[in-house]
Amino acid sequence: MRITNKHFVNGNPLLPPFPQGLERALFAMGCFWGAERLFWQIPGVYSTAVGYAAGHRADPSYEQVCSGTTGHAEVVQVLFDPEQVAYAELLKRFWEGHNPTQGMRQGNDIGTQYRSGIYVTSETQRRQAEASRDAFQPALTARGYGPITTEIVAAPEFYYAEEYHQQYLARNPGGYCGLGGTGVACPVGVD
Repeated sequence: MRITNKHFVNGNPLLPPFPQGLERALFAMGCFWGAERLFWQIPGVYSTAVGYAAGHRADPSYEQVCSGTTGHAEVVQVLFDPEQVAYAELLKRFWEGHNPTQGMRQGNDIGTQYRSGIYVTSETQRRQAEASRDAFQPALTARGYGPITTEIVAAPEFYYAEEYHQQYLARNPGGYCGLGGTGVACPVGVD
Protein backbone atom coordinates (compact mmCIF):
# COMPACT_ATOMS: atom_id res chain seq x y z
CA MET A 1 0.00 0.00 0.00
CA ARG A 2 1.49 3.35 -0.98
CA ILE A 3 1.01 6.10 1.56
CA THR A 4 2.56 9.49 2.22
CA ASN A 5 5.23 9.15 4.87
CA LYS A 6 4.03 12.10 6.96
CA HIS A 7 1.52 12.12 9.80
CA PHE A 8 -1.20 14.64 8.93
CA VAL A 9 -1.47 15.86 12.54
CA ASN A 10 2.11 15.97 13.85
CA GLY A 11 4.27 15.63 10.71
CA ASN A 12 6.23 12.61 11.97
CA PRO A 13 6.91 9.61 9.71
CA LEU A 14 4.32 6.85 9.29
CA LEU A 15 6.81 4.38 7.84
CA PRO A 16 10.01 2.90 9.27
CA PRO A 17 12.75 3.42 10.07
CA PHE A 18 11.68 5.16 13.27
CA PRO A 19 13.94 6.86 15.83
CA GLN A 20 15.66 4.57 18.31
CA GLY A 21 14.07 4.24 21.71
CA LEU A 22 10.48 4.16 20.48
CA GLU A 23 8.23 1.19 21.19
CA ARG A 24 5.42 -0.15 19.02
CA ALA A 25 1.91 -1.11 20.09
CA LEU A 26 -0.99 -2.48 18.02
CA PHE A 27 -4.62 -2.16 19.11
CA ALA A 28 -7.94 -3.17 17.54
CA MET A 29 -11.02 -1.52 19.03
CA GLY A 30 -13.60 -1.25 16.27
CA CYS A 31 -13.41 1.30 13.47
CA PHE A 32 -9.80 2.42 13.25
CA TRP A 33 -10.56 6.09 12.53
CA GLY A 34 -11.61 6.92 16.08
CA ALA A 35 -9.04 4.59 17.62
CA GLU A 36 -6.24 6.39 15.81
CA ARG A 37 -7.47 9.80 16.94
CA LEU A 38 -7.64 8.57 20.54
CA PHE A 39 -3.95 7.64 20.51
CA TRP A 40 -2.45 10.50 18.46
CA GLN A 41 -3.71 12.92 21.14
CA ILE A 42 -1.61 11.31 23.91
CA PRO A 43 1.62 13.15 24.80
CA GLY A 44 4.55 10.84 24.15
CA VAL A 45 2.96 9.17 21.12
CA TYR A 46 5.31 9.81 18.22
CA SER A 47 3.21 8.52 15.34
CA THR A 48 0.07 6.53 14.55
CA ALA A 49 -1.09 4.71 11.44
CA VAL A 50 -4.13 2.59 10.66
CA GLY A 51 -4.10 -0.76 8.97
CA TYR A 52 -5.03 -4.40 9.05
CA ALA A 53 -3.66 -7.28 11.13
CA ALA A 54 -4.41 -10.77 12.41
CA GLY A 55 -5.89 -12.10 9.18
CA HIS A 56 -4.80 -14.70 6.65
CA ARG A 57 -4.22 -12.72 3.45
CA ALA A 58 -1.15 -10.67 2.59
CA ASP A 59 -1.64 -6.94 1.96
CA PRO A 60 -5.46 -6.85 1.96
CA SER A 61 -7.53 -3.93 0.72
CA TYR A 62 -10.27 -2.24 2.73
CA GLU A 63 -12.91 -3.86 0.53
CA GLN A 64 -11.41 -7.31 1.10
CA VAL A 65 -11.26 -6.79 4.87
CA CYS A 66 -14.86 -5.53 4.94
CA SER A 67 -16.01 -8.63 3.04
CA GLY A 68 -15.18 -10.69 6.13
CA THR A 69 -13.19 -13.20 4.09
CA THR A 70 -9.68 -12.20 5.19
CA GLY A 71 -10.10 -12.40 8.98
CA HIS A 72 -8.26 -9.14 9.59
CA ALA A 73 -9.02 -6.62 12.32
CA GLU A 74 -8.90 -2.87 11.76
CA VAL A 75 -5.96 -1.79 13.91
CA VAL A 76 -4.01 1.28 14.91
CA GLN A 77 -0.23 1.12 15.11
CA VAL A 78 1.11 3.35 17.87
CA LEU A 79 4.77 4.38 18.04
CA PHE A 80 5.49 5.82 21.47
CA ASP A 81 8.34 7.00 23.64
CA PRO A 82 8.26 4.93 26.86
CA GLU A 83 10.19 7.71 28.61
CA GLN A 84 7.17 9.99 28.07
CA VAL A 85 4.17 7.65 28.20
CA ALA A 86 3.96 4.19 29.74
CA TYR A 87 2.47 1.24 27.89
CA ALA A 88 0.11 0.91 30.88
CA GLU A 89 -1.35 4.34 30.03
CA LEU A 90 -1.97 3.21 26.44
CA LEU A 91 -3.70 0.10 27.79
CA LYS A 92 -5.91 2.24 30.05
CA ARG A 93 -6.96 4.37 27.06
CA PHE A 94 -7.59 1.22 25.04
CA TRP A 95 -9.86 -0.40 27.65
CA GLU A 96 -11.77 2.79 28.42
CA GLY A 97 -12.10 3.84 24.78
CA HIS A 98 -14.34 1.00 23.57
CA ASN A 99 -16.52 -1.87 24.78
CA PRO A 100 -14.28 -4.96 24.93
CA THR A 101 -17.18 -7.32 25.70
CA GLN A 102 -18.97 -7.28 22.33
CA GLY A 103 -17.14 -9.96 20.35
CA MET A 104 -17.05 -9.25 16.61
CA ARG A 105 -18.53 -5.77 16.82
CA GLN A 106 -18.43 -2.28 18.25
CA GLY A 107 -21.85 -0.68 18.47
CA ASN A 108 -23.46 -0.74 15.03
CA ASP A 109 -20.22 -1.86 13.34
CA ILE A 110 -20.48 -5.64 12.97
CA GLY A 111 -17.92 -8.04 11.53
CA THR A 112 -14.57 -9.69 12.27
CA GLN A 113 -12.73 -6.47 11.41
CA TYR A 114 -14.37 -4.70 14.38
CA ARG A 115 -13.21 -7.10 17.09
CA SER A 116 -11.17 -6.05 20.09
CA GLY A 117 -7.51 -7.00 20.17
CA ILE A 118 -4.15 -6.23 21.70
CA TYR A 119 -1.26 -7.42 19.55
CA VAL A 120 1.83 -7.49 21.74
CA THR A 121 5.40 -6.92 20.58
CA SER A 122 7.15 -8.32 23.67
CA GLU A 123 6.61 -10.61 26.62
CA THR A 124 6.50 -7.52 28.86
CA GLN A 125 3.64 -6.09 26.80
CA ARG A 126 1.85 -9.45 27.00
CA ARG A 127 2.11 -9.57 30.80
CA GLN A 128 0.89 -5.98 31.14
CA ALA A 129 -1.97 -6.51 28.68
CA GLU A 130 -3.17 -9.66 30.44
CA ALA A 131 -2.85 -8.06 33.89
CA SER A 132 -4.82 -5.00 32.74
CA ARG A 133 -7.55 -7.25 31.30
CA ASP A 134 -7.75 -9.18 34.55
CA ALA A 135 -7.93 -5.93 36.55
CA PHE A 136 -10.63 -4.44 34.30
CA GLN A 137 -12.99 -7.45 34.21
CA PRO A 138 -14.27 -7.11 37.82
CA ALA A 139 -15.05 -3.43 37.23
CA LEU A 140 -17.01 -4.31 34.08
CA THR A 141 -18.81 -7.18 35.79
CA ALA A 142 -19.85 -4.90 38.65
CA ARG A 143 -21.52 -2.63 36.07
CA GLY A 144 -23.41 -5.48 34.35
CA TYR A 145 -21.09 -6.18 31.42
CA GLY A 146 -20.18 -9.68 30.30
CA PRO A 147 -16.78 -11.28 29.82
CA ILE A 148 -14.04 -9.44 27.95
CA THR A 149 -13.66 -10.89 24.44
CA THR A 150 -10.43 -9.05 23.55
CA GLU A 151 -7.81 -11.26 21.92
CA ILE A 152 -4.28 -10.81 23.26
CA VAL A 153 -1.76 -12.41 20.91
CA ALA A 154 1.70 -11.82 19.50
CA ALA A 155 1.75 -8.96 17.01
CA PRO A 156 1.12 -10.31 13.52
CA GLU A 157 2.14 -8.63 10.28
CA PHE A 158 0.77 -5.07 10.07
CA TYR A 159 -0.49 -3.94 6.66
CA TYR A 160 -1.00 -0.21 6.19
CA ALA A 161 -4.48 0.85 5.17
CA GLU A 162 -5.12 3.02 2.14
CA GLU A 163 -3.96 6.66 2.18
CA TYR A 164 -7.45 8.09 2.67
CA HIS A 165 -7.84 6.19 5.97
CA GLN A 166 -4.67 7.63 7.54
CA GLN A 167 -5.55 10.29 10.15
CA TYR A 168 -9.04 10.31 8.61
CA LEU A 169 -10.76 12.24 11.39
CA ALA A 170 -8.16 15.03 11.26
CA ARG A 171 -8.78 15.43 7.52
CA ASN A 172 -12.56 15.00 7.95
CA PRO A 173 -13.45 16.38 11.41
CA GLY A 174 -17.15 15.62 10.92
CA GLY A 175 -16.47 12.04 9.82
CA TYR A 176 -18.02 8.95 11.34
CA CYS A 177 -16.60 7.72 14.63
CA GLY A 178 -18.28 4.70 16.20
CA LEU A 179 -15.81 4.60 19.09
CA GLY A 180 -17.48 4.61 22.46
CA GLY A 181 -16.48 3.29 25.85
CA THR A 182 -18.51 1.74 28.62
CA GLY A 183 -18.03 4.58 31.09
CA VAL A 184 -16.21 2.14 33.39
CA ALA A 185 -12.79 3.26 34.66
CA CYS A 186 -9.92 0.85 34.14
CA PRO A 187 -7.86 0.45 37.33
CA VAL A 188 -4.53 0.01 35.51
CA GLY A 189 -1.78 1.58 37.60
CA VAL A 190 -4.00 1.73 40.70
CA ASP A 191 -2.78 -0.26 43.73
